[in-house]
Amino acid sequence: MSIKDSKAINEEPRFIVVEGPIGVGKTSLAKRLAESLSGNLILEEVESNPFMDRFYQDGHGGSLPAQLFFLFQRAKKLESMRQSDLFSSINIADFHIEKDKLFASVNLDPSELSLYEQIYEKMDIKKSIPDLVIYLQASPDILLHRIAHRGVETEKFIDRNYLERLVETFASHYHNYNESPLLIVNTTSIDIINNEEDYDQLLNQILSTTVGRHFFNPLAAVGFS
Repeated sequence: MSIKDSKAINEEPRFIVVEGPIGVGKTSLAKRLAESLSGNLILEEVESNPFMDRFYQDGHGGSLPAQLFFLFQRAKKLESMRQSDLFSSINIADFHIEKDKLFASVNLDPSELSLYEQIYEKMDIKKSIPDLVIYLQASPDILLHRIAHRGVETEKFIDRNYLERLVETFASHYHNYNESPLLIVNTTSIDIINNEEDYDQLLNQILSTTVGRHFFNPLAAVGFS
């Protein structure tokens, strides 16, 4: 029996991860879920990374330090969560530790990636397997529109080619993912943040997703194990 099938059918998820490419709405959904479920919110702090300006303006020059900063930050946040009583309350994170390697594979050249992988392995990161991963999808054009709309200064340098690579990398990874239950949400034609009906249906699907792989449809949540 795999990890994803070992959950009790009626057990609500206690550790929920929201993932997807830049601009898809991870943090907004994580915040709303934490409010709805009275959960602990575990967020990335992108604005605290001092290398992001350099990375977006000159990816090659800032990619490795930016990536390592996020690696250390994400590992520290997970370790802090592990040291607390993980199962005493609901925890909602806007990142999955596995994303770090995904971004590294896109952002780093071969020599940088080799160094990154050596550092990653030496850190001996202890993963906390989520009870549920919510993978948000959107097309590169939709992501570009959302990124422009939110107006983060450093993100104005993000181009379509970069987003295409991220979208493809995330899709490939989660196509093969089976460590925990997975809920795939295509956000292109729905608004799970501002539309109450869409959000309420998604929340109901989240609370009932304890095994398998599911695709969220705002009219009817369709899944298969």
